[in-house]
Amino acid sequence: MAASHPVTLSFDNGPEPGVTEAVLDVLAARGILATFFVLGRKLATRCGQALATRARAQGHRIGNHTFFHQTPLGEGTAEAAVQEIEATQELLGDLAPQKLFRPFGGKGRLGPHLLNPAARDLLVAGGYTCVLWNAVPRDWSEPDAWHATAQRQIEAHRAGGRATVLVLHDLPGGAMMHLPDFLDRMADAGISFVQDFPDECVIIRAGQPLPDCAQYVAAPLPAVV
Repeated sequence: MAASHPVTLSFDNGPEPGVTEAVLDVLAARGILATFFVLGRKLATRCGQALATRARAQGHRIGNHTFFHQTPLGEGTAEAAVQEIEATQELLGDLAPQKLFRPFGGKGRLGPHLLNPAARDLLVAGGYTCVLWNAVPRDWSEPDAWHATAQRQIEAHRAGGRATVLVLHDLPGGAMMHLPDFLDRMADAGISFVQDFPDECVIIRAGQPLPDCAQYVAAPLPAVV
């Protein structure tokens, strides 16, 4: 068997009634702990709160993934960015004591569109940890092929000695039907799923900006005169 390789497993854009429950069952059956980056507009529903509460009770971490998930924060106004983060964090409350935040990239893109200066300053002042990613197998658009893509991405990272932060989505569409088989095949291949996020995919940790943070922050919008 190949040497063990840790993969940080995360799920974005939930919680989704009818999908998240099954994901939680699959993870529980295998003793795997993940992080769920949730949307505020879904958390504002009774079902959403119940699912997030269940995930937290099972040992998963809950993170903030903006409220509406429509426009990357680096492409919007300072006021909108602050509202996207703060409104979701207020709903999270005690479910997210570690104050994890993942920005909206738009189809897995990385770049200065992720944050604007106001969002960065809020995350720093609030003691947030801002988490990115380096493996996005596009399960939302390739529901029957993502698992093969994810395996290739993970193996490439293992070969290069890099950590892996994998982003999946607990959303409708059928992609999560492949989750049990994927997790089992990865376990057989020596993959261990973990919760900790490596520095490679963290740009702010507990309110402290890391060296790469600046490249993910857009230039300030020009003042209106």
